Amino acid sequence: MATGIAVMAKAPRAGTCKTRLLPMLSPEQAALMGAAFLSDVMANLAQAARHRPIVPYVAFSPAGTEAAFAGIVPPGTRMLLADGAIPCPAGVAGFGRSLLHAVQGVLACGHGGACVLNADSPNLPTSRLMEAARILARDEDRVVLGPAEDGGYYLLGMKRAHAGLFAGIDWSTDRVADQTRARAAELGLPVIELLPWYDVDEPATLRRLLRELGQKGRYAAPHSAACAARLGLTAGGAEAIHIPAYAERDATATLAGAVECP
Repeated sequence: MATGIAVMAKAPRAGTCKTRLLPMLSPEQAALMGAAFLSDVMANLAQAARHRPIVPYVAFSPAGTEAAFAGIVPPGTRMLLADGAIPCPAGVAGFGRSLLHAVQGVLACGHGGACVLNADSPNLPTSRLMEAARILARDEDRVVLGPAEDGGYYLLGMKRAHAGLFAGIDWSTDRVADQTRARAAELGLPVIELLPWYDVDEPATLRRLLRELGQKGRYAAPHSAACAARLGLTAGGAEAIHIPAYAERDATATLAGAVECP
């Protein structure tokens, strides 16, 4: 059975999207860059799906913001609400509620496995996504973990919605991956790990992304490259660029024109 992979995504609005890239970027520019990241992640998933049975989803929040993704993700993309407004066991709090919500939503669609994937790694090698689907295609219950270099994870996959994997986790810290490994051990679940990768969520990692665009072994991230060029960004740094056309309107209304999906 196909593996459903849900990309965790907030509606890309100025002031609420990629805020850790401020003040290197303006709020409008950061929202544009976040939308470009999401476009690349979805395109990368589509590429992986040509080689493995994978069904892509966008697990979005807040509720009622589906229209904000038009022009950013491919037409017909499957959308799942993942705002965490579901009954959860004790200890599952914060972002863990949204992750569990997404996993439950994917498995409810009949998939043999479910992954949650971040929207912050636009150049993630496609092979990592294919490998996650291959691991979850096996019959035995298991966890697949894609650890991030900052101590979190970029991907977490499972064959059943194990709420315990999201309990007692100190979200947004460098302990997330280790705590998730510990939760899996408590549940008796084997963990199969992918090679580490990095999130682009601050100026230093954005500069790293710009340096590595086009390098062999990474997804090409064409939307992120195009957006960086539009904003005048370079690997060495960037000056704040005033773009009146973006500043005068809500960023979500301009993203579809600024970031084109294939």
